Amino acid sequence: MMHFSPQHPDERIRPLLREKIDNLTKPKGSLGRLEDLALQIGMIQQTLSPELKKPCNILFAADHGIVEEGVSLSPKEITWQQLSNFLHGGAGINFLCRQHGFRLLLADSGVDYDLPYEQGIRNLSVGKGTRNFLKEAAMSPEECQLCLERGASLVDEVFESGCNVVSFGEMGIGNTSASSVWMHLFTRIPLEQCVGAGSGLNAAGISHKLDVLKRAVARYNGNGEPLDIMAEYGGFEMVMAAGGMLRAAERNMIILVDGFIMTNCILAASRLHPEVLDYAVFGHQGDESGHKLVLDWLQARPLLNLGLRLGEGSGAVCAYPILESAVRMLNEMDNFAHASITKYF
Repeated sequence: MMHFSPQHPDERIRPLLREKIDNLTKPKGSLGRLEDLALQIGMIQQTLSPELKKPCNILFAADHGIVEEGVSLSPKEITWQQLSNFLHGGAGINFLCRQHGFRLLLADSGVDYDLPYEQGIRNLSVGKGTRNFLKEAAMSPEECQLCLERGASLVDEVFESGCNVVSFGEMGIGNTSASSVWMHLFTRIPLEQCVGAGSGLNAAGISHKLDVLKRAVARYNGNGEPLDIMAEYGGFEMVMAAGGMLRAAERNMIILVDGFIMTNCILAASRLHPEVLDYAVFGHQGDESGHKLVLDWLQARPLLNLGLRLGEGSGAVCAYPILESAVRMLNEMDNFAHASITKYF
C-alpha cells in the first residue's frame, strides 16, 4: 500500500515573507498576483529568497477502455502516435518546453502499443490500457496502487536531479470521460455540467458521451472512497499523475497544474491529502466544458485564460514565466529602507 504524508507549509515564515513583499519599492499590493505567487512560493520553499530550478514536465500516456463506447472523436491509436510525435519533438508541448527551459519526460503508463523504449520513453506500463468502465472497473485496486507508486517514483527521480518545480501532462484518448466522472463523483457537480466535447465532439456526440457516462456511474456499487473511485473510473496516466503530485508535495516542490484532466487529477489527490493544494499553482483555465466549474470548486485562481484545450502540460508550461517574474520580484527589487525612498502608500 502506497502511503503519502504531505504537510502544510510551516506558517512561521508567512509574516516575514509578507513584510518583505510589502516593503519592496512599490505601492503595497500593486504587483497583484505576482505578490500572491511570491508568497506561495516562499511558503513552499520556506525561504525569503526562493529559486526555480530545473523545471520538468512529466507526461504520462495511456489508453482507455471506455473508448470502445464511441465517447471520443479521436481513434485510440492517436495515443501512441502522439507519444511518438513527442519523442521526435514535433508536438505543442515540445516547443513550449524548449521555449521555457523545461525538461520533458515521457512515460508509458499503459499504452496499447509496443513502444520504442530504447529511444527515451520510460516504461512504467501497468497494462495495455484500462478496461471499459461502462462494464467493469477500469483497473484493480492493485493496479491503482502500482500507478501511484510509479508516478511518485518518477517525481523522486527528477527531484534527485535538482528539479523543484514540476508540471504534469497527459496523453490518452478517452481521458476527458474518465475526468468528467471523477469530477462528478468527487464534487457532486451534476454530470451534465462535467461533460464536454473532448477532442471535438459535436452536440450529438456529447449527448452520446453523457449517456454512456450516466450508465457507467449508475452501475457503481463501490464504497465511495477516493481510491475506489479512482480505480473504478480512472486512467493509468491519471492515477500516476495524482501519485506524482502527492510525492511532489511531500518533496516541497511547486506543482504547476495544467488543464481539465490534470485539474481533476489534483482534485483526486486532494481527496486523499488536502495538503497537496498548498503546493499547486493552476496554470490556466481551458476551454473544456467543466474546467471552470472544477477550478471554482477548488477555489483555484488560474494564471492564464488563452482558450487552450490541448493538454500535454501545455498550459502549465505557458504559465511558467509568471512564476519566474514573481520570484524575480522577491529577489531583485530593492526595499524602501535600502533605496532611501519614502513609503508612498
